[in-house]
Amino acid sequence: MSKALRNGAAVGPELKRSTIRDVAARAKVSLKTVSRVINNEPAVQQRTRDKVLRAIEHLDYQPDLSARSLRSAQSFALGMVYDNPNAYYVISMQAGVLSVCRGTGFGLQIHPCNSASPDLANELVDLVKRSRLAGLVLAPPMSERMELIRFLSDSGIKLVRILSAAEDPQDGFPCVYVDDRDAAYDITEHLIQLGHQRIGFLWGGESHRSSPERFKGYESALKDYGIAINNRLIVHGDYSFDDGFRGARKLLALKDRPTAIFGSNDEIAAGVLAAAKSSGLEVPYDLSIAGFEDSPFSRQSWPALTTAKQATEEIARHATSLLLSTLDPGADRVAVQNKGFSPMLVIRDSTGRVRVAVT
Repeated sequence: MSKALRNGAAVGPELKRSTIRDVAARAKVSLKTVSRVINNEPAVQQRTRDKVLRAIEHLDYQPDLSARSLRSAQSFALGMVYDNPNAYYVISMQAGVLSVCRGTGFGLQIHPCNSASPDLANELVDLVKRSRLAGLVLAPPMSERMELIRFLSDSGIKLVRILSAAEDPQDGFPCVYVDDRDAAYDITEHLIQLGHQRIGFLWGGESHRSSPERFKGYESALKDYGIAINNRLIVHGDYSFDDGFRGARKLLALKDRPTAIFGSNDEIAAGVLAAAKSSGLEVPYDLSIAGFEDSPFSRQSWPALTTAKQATEEIARHATSLLLSTLDPGADRVAVQNKGFSPMLVIRDSTGRVRVAVT
């Protein structure tokens, strides 16, 4: 629509304002390219620049104030850094971050890494400089290593952390925190209220703070109900199907095997389910199983898994919005703050009352 028509009497106030996405679609270029043209960056071919400018003129596109303030960073891409064997978690994280990036004209670079690498800090600094990233969304366990956080901050890198914590750490670094402990308590309490006394617990990766937080929830529920901690029912491992299978086989081989097993995530719980079936046990009549996170296969398994629903996409969206607010000096810091999330207990068919005594 031409500018004359937009200013004419026939155009009502309800007319939707053109966005950077409209410009990109009309010019058939990426959002990042439109942003580069708007900011008069040199790394754009003249033919492409002319095409974008024609689209801007045709649509009468006017960048909003937040976009103008963000331009000062001269960078239109964010980085998402993770080290997690759970593909569903990573995919959900990526979807959440991308949903915010697409609406604000930012690109996204995904960076898997080895959280145990002694060169991780320098690797991330190099990543930001080489790729000209405006900031980083850090997933666990990198987000929970304070020496790394301080190093990145001292290097001038903007970041937001996603971490497991019962409350806001209030340490001066922006974060989104997830109360894994309380959710794990709810799962364990659910199993106890079904009559289970011997409840196995399979750890996830110990480099992730979520593992000890979930164990603390399990431990607290047992103590509150007067059930003694049995270390033979606790097995360490990683957040993987294979470790869930191996851990469950170990527990099921005990003379006094558990009547229920709590896996620290749904992949572990799926491994437990496979181990139970391979041992000829019927779930939940012979063994109750619970997981954590509410990944897709927790609903697709048979029986479907009792779990704690973790809003991973929403968590990632809020973290990304929080990061963008730190990049924009004109942003409303009250509107976007550190925020806590509490996974919710979801009861499905993999848990049931104790039916038979196990010896």
